[in-house]
Amino acid sequence: MGRERTFDAAEVVRAARRVFWERGYAETAVPDLEKATGLNRSSIYHAFGSKRGLFDAAVDSYLDDVIRPRLALLRTPPVAADALETYLTGLRTAMLGGLRELEQNGCLLMNATGSTLGHDDALRVVVSHYYADLRAAIAAGVAARRPDLDAAAADLMTTTCTSLVLSSMMSVRISHETAAEMLTTAVIQSLEQSQAFSAVGRSGAGPGRERRAGTRLGTRPG
Repeated sequence: MGRERTFDAAEVVRAARRVFWERGYAETAVPDLEKATGLNRSSIYHAFGSKRGLFDAAVDSYLDDVIRPRLALLRTPPVAADALETYLTGLRTAMLGGLRELEQNGCLLMNATGSTLGHDDALRVVVSHYYADLRAAIAAGVAARRPDLDAAAADLMTTTCTSLVLSSMMSVRISHETAAEMLTTAVIQSLEQSQAFSAVGRSGAGPGRERRAGTRLGTRPG
């Protein structure tokens, strides 16, 4: 019979998540986790198998506590017409100080992809699922906000907004103002500049057309 746990596993995982989020996976040592969780090395390894096992649990906790609740309004039908704007402006507020960990440390998942775990197959699967969930949620928001768009224009708007969200997640640690600006651009594109997407969607998104559309949308051409 296994030893009975005398601690709240969810609280332990959240405590470890804060350390991983602030320092990164490679930079977090087991003594750091012992201090944060109140567990000794033996208890951590018995409960989670390894430091990596605890990190995986922290990632699951991050998705459940931070990511999925924000996406819920875009994933639960019927999706309101203003759901995408609400999601984007809420994320922008979080990056400007509404969620301290996100403002200061960026996205736990995106950070992990740039660490020693960047080539890890298991992490790639998690990130791939995260991207698919995010894109599907934004697509639902685009469909609710712009039911008049054809399939190509809606797909282009979805791709652009998804890319801006991911870019903001990766850049917020460097400059939360820049990250917020990206999300402001996404709001403008989704609410005020749909004609540009319709034109590009109908004509095909060649490099010249994308550059002209970006200029009309108030973004800087790449």
